[in-house]
Amino acid sequence: MIQSLLTVCIGNICRSPIAEGLFRHYAEENGLQMQVSSAGLGALVNHPADPFSVELMDEIGIDISQHLARQITPQIVAESELIITMESWQQRKVEEQFPFARGRVFAIGKWSDSEIADPYKKPREAFEVAFKGIQAGYAEWLEYL
Repeated sequence: MIQSLLTVCIGNICRSPIAEGLFRHYAEENGLQMQVSSAGLGALVNHPADPFSVELMDEIGIDISQHLARQITPQIVAESELIITMESWQQRKVEEQFPFARGRVFAIGKWSDSEIADPYKKPREAFEVAFKGIQAGYAEWLEYL
């Protein structure tokens, strides 16, 4: 059983907070002792989750309004048993920056060969597309948790 899961995107305000919220909700609902967090490769440190991300998660009953963005660090990576990125290039970037993480880093769309495009500074529709993609990838990952 995975004990610690990290979700990663660029700014840690749009996609990874959504994925973090979904995985955390799953762990809580199933009584799992799994630490779930998120970080960004170029985080907008201490910024809240994008309002569209918060709104979409509220619509399914998950509150991410207290989220604050943080930068990925060697310590965060070392403490994470499984690291899930939103795009395959981010997986490669994490593995380049933190070679000790190889074998623990995967894209959320690994099983369906899909990517979650960044909706940053785009209209709600772009967030809805990202949200649906994250939900689909999340559902596929549940089989492995």
